[in-house]
Amino acid sequence: MIHNEKEYKAIAERIEILLQDPGNIENEEAQGYVELNILSNLVADYEEKYMPIKKPTLIDTMKLRMYERGLNQKKLSELLGVSTSRVSEYLTGKSEPTLTIARDISQKLDIDPVIVLGIK
Repeated sequence: MIHNEKEYKAIAERIEILLQDPGNIENEEAQGYVELNILSNLVADYEEKYMPIKKPTLIDTMKLRMYERGLNQKKLSELLGVSTSRVSEYLTGKSEPTLTIARDISQKLDIDPVIVLGIK
């Protein structure tokens, strides 16, 4: 078990060294294979406890989808059938989409409805 950030960093550095040799990843007979797996599990446990991944917000997810699809606010407003000022309000958190628009956001931007509705 990793007890503090200093140990975490030292183990992460050791993992980086072990990853330099592809045999440590692919060959169960390799000297570093077992060490790499044990240390990786320790790091994963530490990160899960102390560095959990936060659930994505609708704003962050919409911005990501816009980037991925090359959409600006004007194009997104056309896609959703709302004004650009309304899209701006959604992206700044000043306003939340209606249920109808939320459905369109989910379907047209391929965003999980759980994220769109903010269900935890």
